[in-house]
Amino acid sequence: MTLSRRAQSISPSPTLALTAKARALRAKGIDVIGFGAGEPDFDTPDHIKKEAVKAISEGFTKYTPTSGIPELKEAICKKFKDDNGLDYDPSQVVVSCGAKHSLYNIMQVLCDEGDEVIVPAPYWVSYTEQVNVAGAKPVIIDTKEDTGFKITPKMLGNHISDRTKLLVMNSPSNPTGAVYSRQELEAIARIAVDRKIWVISDEIYEKLIYDDAKHVSIASLGSEIKARTLVVNGVSKTYSMTGWRIGYAAGDKQVIGAISNLQDHSTSNPTSISQRAALAALTSPPEFARQMAQEFKKRRDYMVETVNRIPGLSCIMPKGAFYAFVNISGLMGKAFKEKTVNTSMGLTELLLAEANVVVIPGGPFGADDHIRLSYAVSMDHIVTGLERMHQVIKQMK
Repeated sequence: MTLSRRAQSISPSPTLALTAKARALRAKGIDVIGFGAGEPDFDTPDHIKKEAVKAISEGFTKYTPTSGIPELKEAICKKFKDDNGLDYDPSQVVVSCGAKHSLYNIMQVLCDEGDEVIVPAPYWVSYTEQVNVAGAKPVIIDTKEDTGFKITPKMLGNHISDRTKLLVMNSPSNPTGAVYSRQELEAIARIAVDRKIWVISDEIYEKLIYDDAKHVSIASLGSEIKARTLVVNGVSKTYSMTGWRIGYAAGDKQVIGAISNLQDHSTSNPTSISQRAALAALTSPPEFARQMAQEFKKRRDYMVETVNRIPGLSCIMPKGAFYAFVNISGLMGKAFKEKTVNTSMGLTELLLAEANVVVIPGGPFGADDHIRLSYAVSMDHIVTGLERMHQVIKQMK
């Protein structure tokens, strides 16, 4: 069988693959600690689960409008207004099967063969894969720790060409936890408007933010940039609803209409029951997300401080999300029991084999001198997992 070029261009998700491997080892009774989680370890709040049960008992189990039930779209519009100062009409909102699905749909309806999509690195692994599947070309802007893993206006300007169609922004960022300030976003917005490029603003981690950082949606910085921005969000991270698969996008009415048409012939509507649960989430008080953020901050502080005491590792303090992006360049070329580490995947394999600890390699994120550690796991697991890592790393020579 010969697969299509499109199918052959897709790489598997290393995050999902390693998480699955950890589960398989645990099923065999092996005590594996996983720092790969891309989801909160908190349970979905009871009132949300009860609304889903109620929806089932009421028979709300049939097709809904492709783009989402009206009540949910109204709640999303209210959320944008209250949280981000953004005014959208329900006709400018589409509900999809997770924020990842929303991002995929945007790439599909905006990109043609030969278009270029600017993606700052380190990046979430699915961005470049989705660009490739759409037939476009990812144009990577490499960022470094000395800029807080954020692009500058000069860096952006140097990567724009006549073929540039889209810029992907992710603040707070997966994997780095970087958060753009209002001033930084204003400078980027001016370039996007002047050069007439679209912006995808992935804001899925907006409620998980720490210290003095503040979330600002780039779409809120004026009518011109709002007209060129597709804002993507969802309930997965804020309400610990990753498995419910509800995400949404808002923006230009014609683009949103095209996404709805695409969903007509791909997924149809998101799950009816999950939509009712998402409605309950978006119309509930914000205490749950605040409590999660407070707990994640404690874990973040411990993880980063501990990592920075392990020889060969270093980590800057993330301002959002729930990941520590750890610099491993000090370990490159060193060996443990004749196993030499030359790549992030090499260190990942070593830590899994020798410490029973799962970390995510930075290579697929565009930064092979880093690994990603999630602190969306219990403090006990963080303490034990980091100690195991330390015991292996300190023996590397």
